[in-house]
Amino acid sequence: MAWNAPMTAIAGSVFTAAQFNQFVRDNLAETAPSKAATPGGYFVTTATNQIAERIGVPSTNLTQDTTTATSYGDLDATSGPSVTVTTGNCALVIISTALHNSGTSSSRMSYEVSGASSIAPADNRGIGTYGVAGSGVVCGNVIFHNDLTAGSNTFTARYRVAGGTGTFQSRRLSVLPF
Repeated sequence: MAWNAPMTAIAGSVFTAAQFNQFVRDNLAETAPSKAATPGGYFVTTATNQIAERIGVPSTNLTQDTTTATSYGDLDATSGPSVTVTTGNCALVIISTALHNSGTSSSRMSYEVSGASSIAPADNRGIGTYGVAGSGVVCGNVIFHNDLTAGSNTFTARYRVAGGTGTFQSRRLSVLPF
């Protein structure tokens, strides 16, 4: 169903049941209160006069894990966190973790996007610590994407180091799709 621009009423004309159904009933069925199905959901514009409910999705992995990999990938024993959401071409991604490195190199967390979109993890969309051996740091970042392909997109946390052993704990990834 789609929203229709209401008709212009003319004095003395008959307002038919079909006109009521098209311009009143059907248009009311296209409003946010009519489409609201999920507590905490919110609405985004998907096209002219069209809205869709979206739901933010968080994922957490509290397990401590390590990596010595210098290219982005999973940690040694665990992966993620990961979330799959329906997006338009935009989403707000929030990542955080507690991390440190055994040496004086960097430890980094970013994420990849797969599904309708294909976006590799990158340092400029991630978090990290640099040159402080053994010190734990809690980092977070918020990234706004306006480069997604609309559809089902999976956001998965990925990790790397520049050297040494990176340790990551309390890993969180949340996506607010638009």
